[in-house]
Amino acid sequence: MLQSERLQTFVALGDYLRSADTRPELEEIAQRAYYKNNWFTPDNVLRALQAIANEFLTADKLNAWIQGYSPAEPARPTVIGVVMAGNIPAVGFHDLLCVLMSGHKLLAKLSTQDFVLIHFLIQKLKEINPGFDLLIEEAERLNKAGAYIATGSNNTARYFDYYFGKKPHIIRRNRTSVGILVNGEDESAFVDLGHDISDYYGLGCRNVSTILVPEEYDFTPLLRTLEPNVNTYLNNHKYQNNYDYNKSIYLINAVPHYDNGYLLLTKSDGLVSPISVLYYQTYKTQDDAAAWLAERADRIQVIASAKSSSGQSWYPGSVPFGHTQFPGLSDYADGVDTMAFLTKL
Repeated sequence: MLQSERLQTFVALGDYLRSADTRPELEEIAQRAYYKNNWFTPDNVLRALQAIANEFLTADKLNAWIQGYSPAEPARPTVIGVVMAGNIPAVGFHDLLCVLMSGHKLLAKLSTQDFVLIHFLIQKLKEINPGFDLLIEEAERLNKAGAYIATGSNNTARYFDYYFGKKPHIIRRNRTSVGILVNGEDESAFVDLGHDISDYYGLGCRNVSTILVPEEYDFTPLLRTLEPNVNTYLNNHKYQNNYDYNKSIYLINAVPHYDNGYLLLTKSDGLVSPISVLYYQTYKTQDDAAAWLAERADRIQVIASAKSSSGQSWYPGSVPFGHTQFPGLSDYADGVDTMAFLTKL
């Protein structure tokens, strides 16, 4: 199958996901995903599917992205074993897209947490283009793969290294994202930052789990701006259980913290905060902040900051608040170019 045909199949999938006519079917799938995994609320599932459709699956974006890689077709397609993540809805789709657009075959081990959505998207691709049936296989064991892409925790990465290390591979580990603030953010910036912190309940590697703030920073405007979101998050019993647990630990152990009713804010040297908790660190100068970020660069997925007067994020190399959960096709996990890896096989 030619790359142009594969590209058109993905464009057709994007059209399907964007169509108002298919909304009832997508709502049904979203409900099924929620029954399987209560972190995947229907609203979050639909948000994730629309992000895939709009950020990945348009003809212009796919063509611009794929033109940066050659050859268009591998001399000999390789079976690529992919261990998919399942922390947020359809998070494994980008790896699926890369493998198929690079001309290889996909052997996918779906996450039990995200099985419903990825299986649905695979079946829809095969429905649009039956030729994809020869290019995609779902499996529990990946022994017959010639190369691997695996996403997991720092602990599972050790197992991935052991099992997959002798063949070409990409193995991803824990990462998280950081926000950097000054004393000039307005309410709209706080609203946007709130999405970066709490969308998908903070479960993604692109969620901001730590913020850097100037010394003596006043957190009151930020926490008050986000406070009206309390029902959105506490209505999910899994999130509320985490909030209640972390709050009780801080109270029992007399850990200084702020609390706006659903989000706990505490100073910590850690980087990955628990669900319902946001860590903060202070800095004296921007050079201090840059040094702090550089020391932890191998554990940071995205840096976010407020928009400047030019409309771009003010901190170099960052994305604007509110954009961390909308990666483009070239925003590769862990900063490793998946397509470059695949096209060189």
